[in-house]
Amino acid sequence: MPVVFDVGAEPLHGDLTMPAGAIGVVIFVHGSGSSRHSPRNIAVARTLQDYRLGTLLFDLLGEHEDDRRFDVDLLVCRLLRVLGGRDWGLPVGLFGASTGAAAALGVAATWPENVRAVVSRGGRPDLAGDYLPQVTTPTLLIVGGEDRQVLRLNEDAAKQLGGHAEVRVVPGATHLFEEPGALQAVAELAATWFTTHLS
Repeated sequence: MPVVFDVGAEPLHGDLTMPAGAIGVVIFVHGSGSSRHSPRNIAVARTLQDYRLGTLLFDLLGEHEDDRRFDVDLLVCRLLRVLGGRDWGLPVGLFGASTGAAAALGVAATWPENVRAVVSRGGRPDLAGDYLPQVTTPTLLIVGGEDRQVLRLNEDAAKQLGGHAEVRVVPGATHLFEEPGALQAVAELAATWFTTHLS
């Protein structure tokens, strides 16, 4: 179902899917250079839907705002507007990728009562900076085993988080999880995390 969010700049467009008997809803927070049309995020969303999790894929930035993709504070503000602009009626989780992971953690730190779980795929949680110690939401950081620099950044960030956090490595996977079976492994890890903490 197409949805539109008014955040005071360009309207943000998204696609909301709610399976029958949904136990929660997962909001996708795309990273730099990505969008709601990303085949990787769509594939993960379909797996989550199989686990009775609703999904919202949307764009945090408008068509002419690509130069602001590393502005984490802006992304946090936008995501807060989206989260607070609707009565979700179900527990909410956030799935962040790349810079979107930093925004997801910023929102979890700012509004912990509304975010029950966070999952990061190949994310840059280090960009969340001062938000990290304030995050008490259960957080799963998924990183490819061959994405060594990002793995180190995630391991360091996990130690700074203020709540339960786990780093899970997908062996042999690089940053985009393009290897056979890698993205499905991410989806299954995320689905298990969300069903555990949203149900």
